[in-house]
Amino acid sequence: MSGETQEKIGKRGRVAIVVLGDLGRSPRMQYHALSLARQASLQVDIVAYGGSDPHAALLEDQSIHIHKMAQWPTVPKGLPKIIYPLLLLLKPLFQFFMLLWFLCVKIPSPDVFIVQNPPSVPTLVAVKWASRLRRSAFVVDWHNFGYTLLGLSLGRSSRFVAVYKWIEKHYGKMANGSLCVTKAMQHELAQNWGINATVLYDQPPEFFRPASLQEKHELFCRLNEELVHLHGVYDCVNTGNLGISSSDLNETLFTTRIDSGIFLKPNRPALIVSSTSWTPDEDFGMLLEAAVMYDRRVAAILNEDDSTEKEDFWKEVNSGRQYPYPRLLFIITGKGPEREKYEEKIRRLHLKRVAFRTMWLSAEDYPLLLGSADLGVCLHTSSSGLDLPMKVVDMFGCGLPVCAVSFSCIEELVKNEKNGLLFSSSSELADELLMLFKGFPNECDGLKSLRSGALQTGSSARWATEWEEHARPLISEVISKNCT
Repeated sequence: MSGETQEKIGKRGRVAIVVLGDLGRSPRMQYHALSLARQASLQVDIVAYGGSDPHAALLEDQSIHIHKMAQWPTVPKGLPKIIYPLLLLLKPLFQFFMLLWFLCVKIPSPDVFIVQNPPSVPTLVAVKWASRLRRSAFVVDWHNFGYTLLGLSLGRSSRFVAVYKWIEKHYGKMANGSLCVTKAMQHELAQNWGINATVLYDQPPEFFRPASLQEKHELFCRLNEELVHLHGVYDCVNTGNLGISSSDLNETLFTTRIDSGIFLKPNRPALIVSSTSWTPDEDFGMLLEAAVMYDRRVAAILNEDDSTEKEDFWKEVNSGRQYPYPRLLFIITGKGPEREKYEEKIRRLHLKRVAFRTMWLSAEDYPLLLGSADLGVCLHTSSSGLDLPMKVVDMFGCGLPVCAVSFSCIEELVKNEKNGLLFSSSSELADELLMLFKGFPNECDGLKSLRSGALQTGSSARWATEWEEHARPLISEVISKNCT
């Protein structure tokens, strides 16, 4: 993160960032904090939930202070249905008073509150009240529309959704300034919400970059246990690689160390990464269907007999034999409500040349995984159709090309056939996998071309530059007007 230090913003020299969610899973707000501390020389208070660890850069910066709120307790299953409407009312009330306590009592008065939206209720209400009580400015960073996310579970016609939308719009208009993630969202806010927002595109910070061979080897050594020694898993990655010791520092599934040199194995599987929050706005079933299609279509192309045992194929691969189409290893990272459901579906697939691993990586290892992969897959479709997946921005920062589900504004980010490919069905994704990985690892020109485009996209802009050009002027203006 770079940027010239300029005169401090505001009289108090302090900003509060508000996230009604897991801070470790809110990278954009973490990057805001780093820019405010490093580029604007401000003290930063972050009010959020705990859970996943944030990036080490936040924990090491003495200008950034993290305040963790207590969460609404987990509701036990089996309660009478009549209780649920009461819980729907009590939860936001609990969150509202918890937010007020932290924003008005626990932290010093800031020049400005910067709040992540969604969630909108009760966040926007609580931050607006706190800004009045503490005579601070109030900026909303629009990542999406909260009412559209609620509509996924309750339906757009629900009265709860209508009330939620009214609160989101009413209190959103009361902010002193707004940031948003796309031009499409900027247009929607201006035309239908009466809100003038500044577009601050997500851009990768400096720690998202291609990984060196040394970094790849060390990462795969750390992940060896989860990749090839996973208990109870029997597939094209686990079986046949049991000779790789979990403590062997010279050999991994993808790399080998010979003397003082590290080399990529020619018959390694292609590594495909997808990051997901395991929520309904990402149809993970589409990826599973595409994997099955890839497995079957490759078998048909190679005229493989249906009676050929998977174990025989795995032994041949392990002995060093290469095929025109590689094995595929999908590593799916993230946490969320539908993870267990899809893990059970994965266990029932029994594919010949495709394997899956689900895991949660540290904030330091996740960029290394992206920088070590061959392809990224994005299943994000957006509940509003107006936000862009930050995971793709991170992938481009690492020079990783992406196959992404097509939706209304995705082409603001993914340029088809330049830095990635778009698809609308599992069959299209399967076709793209066949096209990109034919001749892997050395004779796949289409994949190499997309990687070059992804590298160019990722290196053309970085978060620090984008923030300095678009966010800093807005925040400075909002604070300046609030002080007069």
